[in-house]
Amino acid sequence: MGLPDGWEEKMSRSKGKPYYVNVHTKESQWDKPRAPAEGGDSATEKVQVMHLLVKHEQSRNPKSWRNPDQVIEKPKDKAIKELESYRNEINSNPDRFNTFAELAKKYSDCSSAKRNGDLGFFGRKQMQKPFEDASFALRPNEMSDIVSTDSGVHIIYRIA
Repeated sequence: MGLPDGWEEKMSRSKGKPYYVNVHTKESQWDKPRAPAEGGDSATEKVQVMHLLVKHEQSRNPKSWRNPDQVIEKPKDKAIKELESYRNEINSNPDRFNTFAELAKKYSDCSSAKRNGDLGFFGRKQMQKPFEDASFALRPNEMSDIVSTDSGVHIIYRIA
């Protein structure tokens, strides 16, 4: 009988007997495991999102890829109002996915706008914490409220 998911058998050179390694946490044990290895979901979980970023004067890099020589002087509250209008437009359209993609392509200050705001798949600890938390809290085809990070303010649409 094989091992439960997430376990690997190795042979100890010093003791000449098998031991077992959790492939997610890399912890080992002498006893043969009877249950799947823990840590698999959070260690391998990934999401795919689109986002629409509006930078403001307090952003850590207050420049847009669209006009890299111009410093953004927009106040944060104005950036939030702008995002609220985009959210309203997306929510009022039955084809929310394509509406989000079109608005991200047209207005996002992130260079991902070239891909309709699509950031591709990413895992934990790859994005700023507020962005990560919001992305992982969404279910596919859900849109976030406004999320503030050091980069600016975002709305996020989870694809997968």
